[in-house]
Amino acid sequence: MPQTINVLFLAAEAEPFVKVGGLGDVAGTLPRALRALSNDELKLDVRLVLPYHSVIRSDTLRAVGIYSIPRGQTEVQVEVLEGTLEGMPVYFINGDPIQSSGSVYSSNSKLDAEKYIFFSLAALELPRQVNWSPNIIHANDWHTALAAYGNLVRRWDEKTRRVSSLITIHNLPFLGPDVKSLLEEYGLPLANTDLPDWARVMPMPLGLWASDAIVAVSPTYADEILHPEFGCGLQDFFRNRTDSLQGILNGIDTASFDPQTDPTVAANFSAQNLSERPRNKAALQERLGLPVNPDVPLLGMVSRMDQAKGIDIALKGLKLMAKQDWQLVLLGAGDSNLEATAKKLQEELPERVRVEPRYDPKLARQIYAGSDIFLMPSRYEPCGISQMIAMRYGSVPLVRAVGGLHDTVTDSETGFVFIDTKVKSFNDALRRALALYPYHSRWMNLQLAGMLQDFSWTNSARQYLEIYKKLMAESTAPPRQTGGLRLREG
Repeated sequence: MPQTINVLFLAAEAEPFVKVGGLGDVAGTLPRALRALSNDELKLDVRLVLPYHSVIRSDTLRAVGIYSIPRGQTEVQVEVLEGTLEGMPVYFINGDPIQSSGSVYSSNSKLDAEKYIFFSLAALELPRQVNWSPNIIHANDWHTALAAYGNLVRRWDEKTRRVSSLITIHNLPFLGPDVKSLLEEYGLPLANTDLPDWARVMPMPLGLWASDAIVAVSPTYADEILHPEFGCGLQDFFRNRTDSLQGILNGIDTASFDPQTDPTVAANFSAQNLSERPRNKAALQERLGLPVNPDVPLLGMVSRMDQAKGIDIALKGLKLMAKQDWQLVLLGAGDSNLEATAKKLQEELPERVRVEPRYDPKLARQIYAGSDIFLMPSRYEPCGISQMIAMRYGSVPLVRAVGGLHDTVTDSETGFVFIDTKVKSFNDALRRALALYPYHSRWMNLQLAGMLQDFSWTNSARQYLEIYKKLMAESTAPPRQTGGLRLREG
């Protein structure tokens, strides 16, 4: 008999059902990559559960159950719908707290707090309703972190005392709102934890404390959160949990992001045949009204307009390097001040700079395929996938050595790397890139080295599987201390 590992994978969003940010990419792809690891000796049954957001289409979903969870002196009804994604069961949890907030993420923190505590606790009860028992609860970010906390509480119940939990940190600064009153209303007591006092009423810290394993989305980010700059006040907690903290790089969907088959680009190409790639550069220059010139290095940026992304570093640096020969295409919206600064640079250099302040996934792919150098001067980048996509499409990344950028780009081998956030450091790296660009064979070696990197989800999934196996082995031991947590009687 093969070993069976059942995983309930919780997320606030997942493609293709609903996507707002990078979490949607991960949650839509990683569970399928995990299931694909099943073989004659192992059955990995990963099932995805999402809130039934109002933007999700219901025409292919079927109702599979109705139940209730306690809230104060009353109960809140839960409706479960089921769909599939490439054979994987996907459950959608619905109820008044989810429909009340409207959007996936609300600007009203109280609405989001109740929405996601309801979702997390309803998800814990879901397996019983569909006659399936998970071995592991896999939560993601603060929205589902309280599932790990609730799971720890449920260890007083013999039926669920061996269920382990794992939480993946995608974006630590978002710790969630104060949920003290909601914890009490939903019957979850406060625990005696080793968290800072302020963190004991916030979803993400509580979930981290309750989880048996913690994953950060890159090895470098796992190290960065041990320190005050990136630890968000939890660095001491993480230092005490290094035995259960690990960094695993996110992957990219290599079937979707494939320059050999991508229908959105002007000309398909591959690492084995780069001869067609220059057509993409010419098409991009022509589309955006830039002079069509194969000899001018075309710089690309696809990014949210945000200080964390280092947009200002690039804009200041490029302004200082106006006498150098380059063109820039910048796609992305966000901070109005950064957008205005970018537009001003375009006004000053109209023959060399194009700023497109919007979200346009088709144009993004054309930038990956047509740019020569891809800029990511981030101040903060837990993982980042744009640099991986850029490399796959033959655009050489120029990045700051932070988070996943440090783990995926090797200076002078697959790209150009600078260390600090000084404009001078960015400019020094860009000068090196521009100086090498005319040497076609050496530049092609950089391109090919990047294109041949394996950033598939299979690598990431294998590392998660090793954690799952470890949790399965540890689940035979006595449950860990629960800090005085116990389900409310009755």
